[in-house]
Amino acid sequence: MQPAIQTWGLTKKYGDLVAVDSLDLEVEQGEIYGFLGPNGAGKTTTILMLLGLTEPTSGRLRVLGYDPLREPLKLKRLVGYLPENLGFYDDMTAKQNLLYTAKLNGISFVEAERRITSLLGVLGLSDAADKKVSTFSKGMKQRLGMADVLLKDPQLLLLDEPTTGIDPEGVRQILDIIVDCRAKGKTVLISSHLLYQVQKICDRVGIFVKGRLIASGTIQHLGREVIAGDKFVVEAEVPDATPALEETLKGLEGVIKVAKAGPTLTIECKSDIRGVIAKTIVTSGYTLTQIRSQEYALDEIYAKYFEGEPKA
Repeated sequence: MQPAIQTWGLTKKYGDLVAVDSLDLEVEQGEIYGFLGPNGAGKTTTILMLLGLTEPTSGRLRVLGYDPLREPLKLKRLVGYLPENLGFYDDMTAKQNLLYTAKLNGISFVEAERRITSLLGVLGLSDAADKKVSTFSKGMKQRLGMADVLLKDPQLLLLDEPTTGIDPEGVRQILDIIVDCRAKGKTVLISSHLLYQVQKICDRVGIFVKGRLIASGTIQHLGREVIAGDKFVVEAEVPDATPALEETLKGLEGVIKVAKAGPTLTIECKSDIRGVIAKTIVTSGYTLTQIRSQEYALDEIYAKYFEGEPKA
């Protein structure tokens, strides 16, 4: 199965400003990929190139197998885009705006009515269906934007700050919808500065700095790379652990260091040898209640990349 998004050396310049610099990116079908980085890092420019709305200075790209510049109409039917700054007709109601979108996408009136009723219900906007958008709060417009994106049932969703200005319940609804899209086999690329939300739903993340993608991978992979120094850190809960067990574990091939704090043994390894560690603890006669790889917080990873010169 070909990736949903592929770019090779994708570059965009505005005069002397390099907005996106030699981007090599691959997003697999059916995954949620998070774009992270400060304002001006190149995230939105990248999304616009993926949509065919701005032309690359150099490089190549494919979105769902299509060239966005040469086959924009084919791609338009398959991609849903939620911009950071939404554009609705303020003098029309929420339902009228969505019916207009449905008409532009060739969706029959009957089918559009069914989808709109369902989407507004899921997004908590049923009571506002017949209210003019001019009366909507920022959060309500964001939720209406998600309904607009989902209306044509796209294969790929490009979401630029989808939860900005939304109350906690609205955020939960939108995150649940995004996860549901993945469950249905859709691909989601989400640009956000709300790291805890990205960590909650994304399969992989990419960190942008000054137009360059400086890191890409799972949160666990990036955590090991920038926090643990490419080591695997295993935490084992052993309530009856003794110094003798610590010495035994230190003697295992691939173990670098063992530390004990209460019932928790923290074991630094060259690779993931949780199975060997668990077997050693149990066969040595100790009680193992839990074993896990160390979890990393995305905000800690993100901060590490901005301490001095980040890894390229």
